[in-house]
Amino acid sequence: MRSNSKIFFLILLVFLLVSNKQMNAQISKNSPDPAKTYQKFETLLQLIEYAYVENVDQPQIVEDAIINVLKELDPHSTYISKKDIEKTNEPLVGNFEGVGIQFQIFHDTILVVSPVPGGPSDKLGIQAGDKIIKINGENAFGSKINNQYVLDHLRGPKGSKVTVEILRRGTKGLIEYPIIRDKIPLNSLDASYMVTPEIGYIKLARFARTSADEFRDATAQLRKQGMKNMILDLRNNSGGYLDIAFELADEFLPSGKLIVYTKGLHSPKQDFIATGKGSFESGKLVVLIDEASASASEIVSGAIQDWDRGLIVGRRSFGKGLVQRPFMLSDSSMIRLTTARYYTPTGRCIQKSYEKGSEDYFGEVFNRYQHGEMIHADSIKLPDSLKYFTHNKRVVYGGGGIMPDVFIPLDTTFISTYYTDIYRKGLLNDYVLQYIEGRRADLLAQFPDIKTFLSKYSDPNMLDKFAEYAASKEVPRDDKGLAASGKQITIVLEALLARNLYNVNAYFEVIGSTDDDVMKSVEILQNEELFRKYTTAR
Repeated sequence: MRSNSKIFFLILLVFLLVSNKQMNAQISKNSPDPAKTYQKFETLLQLIEYAYVENVDQPQIVEDAIINVLKELDPHSTYISKKDIEKTNEPLVGNFEGVGIQFQIFHDTILVVSPVPGGPSDKLGIQAGDKIIKINGENAFGSKINNQYVLDHLRGPKGSKVTVEILRRGTKGLIEYPIIRDKIPLNSLDASYMVTPEIGYIKLARFARTSADEFRDATAQLRKQGMKNMILDLRNNSGGYLDIAFELADEFLPSGKLIVYTKGLHSPKQDFIATGKGSFESGKLVVLIDEASASASEIVSGAIQDWDRGLIVGRRSFGKGLVQRPFMLSDSSMIRLTTARYYTPTGRCIQKSYEKGSEDYFGEVFNRYQHGEMIHADSIKLPDSLKYFTHNKRVVYGGGGIMPDVFIPLDTTFISTYYTDIYRKGLLNDYVLQYIEGRRADLLAQFPDIKTFLSKYSDPNMLDKFAEYAASKEVPRDDKGLAASGKQITIVLEALLARNLYNVNAYFEVIGSTDDDVMKSVEILQNEELFRKYTTAR
């Protein structure tokens, strides 16, 4: 049950919304009596101004109230101050230098929504759901924390250092990460290459303004190399521009097919229909998703699954299906208010429950791991009431997120204390940087391109040499840890080496050679009988 103070904030929201001329015309006939809502609060503000014992900053009171009200509504309705509006959009439309995270202020704490793929935080292993508690030894929580505080403390010129201490659910104590700031990569397409002579692979990191064009360019290049079938990787893709999601789904679906529809109490049902101008409307398709695939990623994968256009492989997606509409306030600040929900073509609601509050909502992915959903497919129990049928009468499920057609368990076999220590200290990347220093020309002479590297590069002593390096950086050699994690350490070192020699694309080509999701996708695409088995009603 909400506290009196929270009810007070909800009353304020009504006052703020109806005070905006843009919204007056949209107020429902069922709105509360003004005398009991915004007029009452307006009177309170006047009383504070004329009778309160001390001077107060009323604009700040109003801004704080807006933030707290929106927290009570749902996890994705947010307030953005005038000075923060442009900065908020930078990961999708601009560029900057810093640590590379998308964040949200939650209960006066900096919550990592997701690390920017390829950025400094991502390379060190900072994860979605981490809470930044200290920055350079200073407490980074409390009333002083706002968007500007985060930007002032985490942004900085390339090459400068900032140390953060993170609280991670399920881990005792704080984890320290020294981060070297860098230019944050903003290309939304991380990789595109041929996995086999007929199967192309495209990894999309986010749905940015240029994503559809990047995808079409990559598709055209892969077709020239012989691509007939495709793996579209949307793992760890937390979303972005929703119109770009419609545009990308349109690349796969024929004309007239419903991509998604939206519906809300004050928002009439709106259908988004494919145009039939897609660049990959034929050919077998696999879409990879996981627990970090959200919003736009779920729109695309849901449409492809419901029309049986392709197979969804991986683990259940995040479950973010709320539509935010921007509303400008009188001081040029903005509210992104949830106005509707997204539904897949079969009528499945993408949004998972948030009735237990935002902390439980964002921590729900960790709960999945605890009860075994990420490891065992049979641990997922869904009632018949959530059952839907695709175009080919295959059973799919609603209830929040997109359930894969082919489940791939999370691989935790290589995790050890040793691996965690070297990863969080950034030693893998540091070792490769010192390894390559002074050798780049020789390495490129031996391995002029990624194909040569993949077929010929081998260093049987790499793991031992890395262990020596790690020991010099205060991570003692751990033979048990090396036995458990050695294969993963080696492949990551080789992938980082390829990235530093060539480009980010090369990193994914190396990693993909041992990626369970990618390998299973290749197996399915190369086996017509297996593909039909998964796409046929059972």
